[in-house]
Amino acid sequence: MIEVEVVGVRIELPSNQPLVLLRESAGERHLPIWIGAPEASAIAFVQQGIVPPRPMTHDLLVDVVAATGKRITSVQITSVEDTVYHAQLVLQDGVTVNSRASDALAIALRVPCPIYCAEAVLDAAGVEIADADDDGTDSGTRETAENEVQQFREFLADVEPEDFER
Repeated sequence: MIEVEVVGVRIELPSNQPLVLLRESAGERHLPIWIGAPEASAIAFVQQGIVPPRPMTHDLLVDVVAATGKRITSVQITSVEDTVYHAQLVLQDGVTVNSRASDALAIALRVPCPIYCAEAVLDAAGVEIADADDDGTDSGTRETAENEVQQFREFLADVEPEDFER
């Protein structure tokens, strides 16, 4: 398993389909996962620090797990089949619970906990987006993230979800 981090949620144009973009923590590959609008909102809310007045479904699940005396220690994206990503929540005692990748990501950001991706998934669906800095140095996290998003938008202009099928 390779650790990944959530870069952000974007809307792919012209289809207006939301996607979440993950990036290898210690690598160049990015993993685009097309998701539903409710899941995109759940991920974007937590990234923006928005706390709803009442718990949303993902918040509720995190609270239920904590109320049982358990803890979610990591999330793993385990496979991709016909552009459908499969994931699991890993509890402190090693018990795993199957999940949709989008729900697992929304939960991981709320806990928070590390997110891992199977190398086979990154090999099959990951894309490399080269660093946009000409001199090879990091000119700042915000600028780097903006450059990654711009490069990813350019990549998305020519890709279809079917391109990730085996």
